Amino acid sequence: MQTFRTTRRLCSALLLLCSATLFAAQHDGKVASRPLDPKAAPNVPTLDEEKALKLSQSVVNQPVGDFTLLDRSEKPVRLANYRGKPLLVSFMYTGCFDVCPTTTKNLQKAVTNTVAVLGADRFNVVSIGFNQPFDSPSAMKAFAAQNGIVFPNWEFLSPAPAIVDDLTKSFGFSYAPTPAGFDHIVQVTIVDANGKIYRQIYGEAPSADLLVEPLKQLVTGAPVAQTGAIADILDRVRILCSIYDPKTGQYRVDYALIVEIAGFLTFFLYISWYIWKGLRSKKSEGV
Repeated sequence: MQTFRTTRRLCSALLLLCSATLFAAQHDGKVASRPLDPKAAPNVPTLDEEKALKLSQSVVNQPVGDFTLLDRSEKPVRLANYRGKPLLVSFMYTGCFDVCPTTTKNLQKAVTNTVAVLGADRFNVVSIGFNQPFDSPSAMKAFAAQNGIVFPNWEFLSPAPAIVDDLTKSFGFSYAPTPAGFDHIVQVTIVDANGKIYRQIYGEAPSADLLVEPLKQLVTGAPVAQTGAIADILDRVRILCSIYDPKTGQYRVDYALIVEIAGFLTFFLYISWYIWKGLRSKKSEGV
């Protein structure tokens, strides 16, 4: 698993020679990033991996700021509106030709499995474009369509250029511009229902278990809803009894565990009834 990656130009040698010109012109922000040799380009900023990881971990258990961004329809969306459910947050840029699309598609697979276990109504996902002003709502909409993202609980958001620095720091996300795009940490941030960062997941291909397990902790530990309480409790039992199969990469319900839980509850109810009956008999004899 690679925590830090830079995207590589998927073009011919001629385009590689023209990369500096493309970067200067910004060409709608559609420039890919690629590994740079610090010795060959001493004045080009590079990402300090140790420092980036330290920053990423430093925001765990910290509240996320209430930033306002634009969705794909250019409607303002406050991050505070996502409170009440766990939230997965990933940063990307639409001009990326390699890592960002790959990471998004891999995240899509993991989210598909997560939805199968938790349901789409249990959590939300947002992808945020940090390369402003090029990651506009229309660019984010096109990126989502190109990568086949159609989940009702997954939105693509564009921040105003003025808040990008504060926004990325709030999530512990680090990036550095290069002549071919950006070097950046590859992470998915899990935010709890109260708006605090719960965990950072690293790498291009997060597996379902890396997302589901912490989300299961957040979902099953939340207060039971007043409406349909019994159904909610049963659904949480199902979630707790869902186990990850590394051979298939899928989650399945462990019915043996459900039987064990049912057996324990039956035994507990029987013992409670037996004690209650004994106390009642003693009370009757005393009378």
